[in-house]
Amino acid sequence: MFRKNLKKDPELFQNVSEGLRRLYRTKLFPLEDTYRFHDFHSPALEDADFDNKPMVLLVGQYSTGKTTFIRHLMEQDFPGMRIGPEPTTDCFISVMHGEQEGVIPGNALVVDPKKPFRKLNAFGNAFLNRFMCAQLPNPVLESISIIDTPGILSGEKQRISRGYDFAAVLEWFAERVDRIILLFDAHKLDISDEFSEVIRALKNHEDKMRVVLNKADQISTQQLMRVYGALMWSLGKIINTPEVVRVYIGSFWAQPLLVADNRKLFEAEENDLFLDIQSLPRNASLRKLNDLIKRARLAKVHAYIISSLKKEMPSVFGKDSKKKELIANLGEIYTKIEKEHQISPGDFPNLAKMQELLNGQDFTKFAVVKPKLLEAVEDMLANDIARLMAMVRQEEASVPSQSVKGGAFEGTMSGPFGHGYGEGASEGIDEVEWVVGRDKPAYDEVFYTLSPINGKVSGATVKQHMQKSKLPNTVLGKIWKLADVDKDGLLDDEEFALANHLIKVKLEGHELPPTLPDHLIPPSQRGTVSCE
Repeated sequence: MFRKNLKKDPELFQNVSEGLRRLYRTKLFPLEDTYRFHDFHSPALEDADFDNKPMVLLVGQYSTGKTTFIRHLMEQDFPGMRIGPEPTTDCFISVMHGEQEGVIPGNALVVDPKKPFRKLNAFGNAFLNRFMCAQLPNPVLESISIIDTPGILSGEKQRISRGYDFAAVLEWFAERVDRIILLFDAHKLDISDEFSEVIRALKNHEDKMRVVLNKADQISTQQLMRVYGALMWSLGKIINTPEVVRVYIGSFWAQPLLVADNRKLFEAEENDLFLDIQSLPRNASLRKLNDLIKRARLAKVHAYIISSLKKEMPSVFGKDSKKKELIANLGEIYTKIEKEHQISPGDFPNLAKMQELLNGQDFTKFAVVKPKLLEAVEDMLANDIARLMAMVRQEEASVPSQSVKGGAFEGTMSGPFGHGYGEGASEGIDEVEWVVGRDKPAYDEVFYTLSPINGKVSGATVKQHMQKSKLPNTVLGKIWKLADVDKDGLLDDEEFALANHLIKVKLEGHELPPTLPDHLIPPSQRGTVSCE
């Protein structure tokens, strides 16, 4: 019935969030509920999960600068904030936008239907006493929310004293956030056992993961190279993916740099990370869609596992011994399901974890295969998701400028301290004199060896000289187009000097501008030629 309505009226979904919510409730949730998906993997999704702003989860050992990083982004203190070299943040703090500044404790937070935290109630009072929401009016928080986490310590004692499953809580957040930022301290790089365990708990969310090597101004360039290499080696052992995880190097706070040798590197890295964070609101719908697909694939596999176990159980005698046998042979059941239903091995839940969870379950209460439920999810993945994907693209096109604003992000937007200002093609932007003129005498010497006719050289004549740069023809062709300001297919001495200047810009590793900036237009052609 739902599909018929959808096909009759493609405008049934007013936006992607509503479409995801309705698909989940009508097609995926019935499958999850029937096969006890929520007891094994993840609590049911709530309306707030589909409507909430993008969230950024910060994870790291104590004193890696997580709280300072948040303060740096917002350029403002937040309620409950504590910073120090010792373990200070012992709570999960959700930093969110609110008209009034204040703190909402965990127990009140998990009963608020407008907040996406209701299912955290399952982790009990030990966790809820260590969870709170800091609300404040800040422009950065109008677009994203940020989750600060307790500093990860080493040793068994700290793990026990928490009183709740720290890795499981992080996994719950990882499923729902848009970005996971792992912070490391370049000054004292160390990955404890608990941190390794936490990173492994974030498995299947590597696409959301970014790594920050923080406090990088406290060590020399040589030390920084060694620390970076050590970090990549350590991460390679923990994060089991073929791709290298993206690491951003810098010092993410508003203090003077102790070792300023790598200022340009830090600026470029901060700019890249800021662009990544700023893109989150624009890509939020796509992330939610992707997470729902991942969830649906897991729910489908889970249904096959549960129904297979039910099928193997005897109706009267020997239930306990059969249950133990089935749990021990779960790997073989995985293989059988994989072949029978052509399912990728990567879609199956962790074997050891699944065996552990099955120990506490009554197999006789499991449901048998219900084809209609599985068909509904198959239909959702094959047809409904495609329609929503088209809607995602439409939404993105309608709000192309949607990004995070305010706080530290404003410092990178414009003015002389914006990233790349005064460098590359922007060099000389504020100068009265034409910046190309500095090297023009040297370019003129080459120009007159090319035997110009009526003060100009042709493309065929200048081609060999430009190819000495060893830049590909696609780049040289763009440089020619920018340098031929009057579009007559010839270059005079000023245009030739401009072409050489742009070659130098590219060889120094900068990007070419899409159109010629006003400050690079040759003086003799200013006011007469448009650079469009």
